Amino acid sequence: MQKKIQILLLLTLTIFMSRAVFSQDASFSQFYANPLFLNPALTGSTDCGRFNLNYRNQWPSLNNAFITYSASYDQNIPSLSSGIGFSVIGDNSGNNAISTNIISGFYSYKLQINNSILISAGFQASYYQKKLDWNNLIFGDQIDPGTGNISPTSNEPQPGSLNKSFVDFSSGFMIGYLDKFFAGVGVHHLTQPENGFYDNTNSTLSMKITVHGGTIINLSQGTIGGAGSEDIILRPNILYQQQAEFHQMNIGAYLSKYPFVGGLWFRHNFENADAAIILLGFQHNRYRIGYSYDFSLSKLSGNSGGAHEISFAWEFCIYKGKKRRHIKAIKAPTF
Repeated sequence: MQKKIQILLLLTLTIFMSRAVFSQDASFSQFYANPLFLNPALTGSTDCGRFNLNYRNQWPSLNNAFITYSASYDQNIPSLSSGIGFSVIGDNSGNNAISTNIISGFYSYKLQINNSILISAGFQASYYQKKLDWNNLIFGDQIDPGTGNISPTSNEPQPGSLNKSFVDFSSGFMIGYLDKFFAGVGVHHLTQPENGFYDNTNSTLSMKITVHGGTIINLSQGTIGGAGSEDIILRPNILYQQQAEFHQMNIGAYLSKYPFVGGLWFRHNFENADAAIILLGFQHNRYRIGYSYDFSLSKLSGNSGGAHEISFAWEFCIYKGKKRRHIKAIKAPTF
C-alpha cells in the first residue's frame, strides 16, 4: 500500500503544473519520425510531400500518465527553394487531468551552397490551448497515509481559470554535407510564454534547445555515405536537449537493410539514467511504419510500464509529369 501511495504521489507531482513549476515539452523516442516536432528546419526536407502520424504512451502502468498524438504534413516547393508544413499535437497527462492541443505552421528556406553542402533554416508559429480538469487531480493532503483512502477535498486553492491559450514561436537550422554528415539546432519557445493556470506566477514555457547530428556508414561498401538500397547501412546519431533545469543526452544508431530497420538508443538525463530504447521499422516504396519501446532504467522501472511508440509516414509527389527544380534533401534518418 505504501508503495502504491508513493507512485500516486509521484504521478500527481509530475503532471501537475503548480505555481512555481516550469513546463516541459512532450517527447518522442522516434525523433526523426516526427521531423517537424524535432526541428522546423526539417520542413520540406524530402523530395516531395510527406505525411506523418505518431502515437506515444509513456508510463502506461501509471493510469495513462502521458499519452501524445501527432499528425503533420510538409511539402517541398522546389521553385521557391522552400518548404511549408503544419502539424496538430494532442498531449494528455495524468488520465486527462491536463490536456494540451497545439496547432503549428512551418516554413523553411533551403540554400544549396555548392554541390556538397546544403543548409536549411526553418520557422514555426504555434497556437496552444491547455485545459485543466481539476476534479481529476489528487493531492497529497487527500491521501490517508495509513489506509491509502482518498478524501474528496483538498486544501489546494483552485485557479481562477481552467483554460489557457497562447501563441508561441520556434526556429531551427540544419546543414548537410553530401549524404555523409548532417547536423542541426532547434530552438523552441523563443518568447517563453506564460502558461500557468494561476495568475501572478512565474510559470513559463521555458526555451528548449535541441542539438542533433549523425553520419551514414555503408557497411557493405566500407564507405562513409553512398547508401544503396541493397546495402547494409549504419547511422550513428547523437541528440542533446536542454529545457530549463532539464538536460538530456540520447546516443544510438540505426541499422538498416531494405526494407527493415532496427535501432538501439540510450537516453540519459543528467540527473539519472533514463531509458534504453529499441526500435523496429519497416519501409516499402514510400511507406514507413515503426515501433519502439522504452525500457525504463530510472527508479520507476518496475512500475511505469516503459513507453510504447508507433509511427507511420507516407511520402508522395504532386509533380508527376512536370519539370521541376530539384533540391537535394538532407540525409537525416527517417525513424
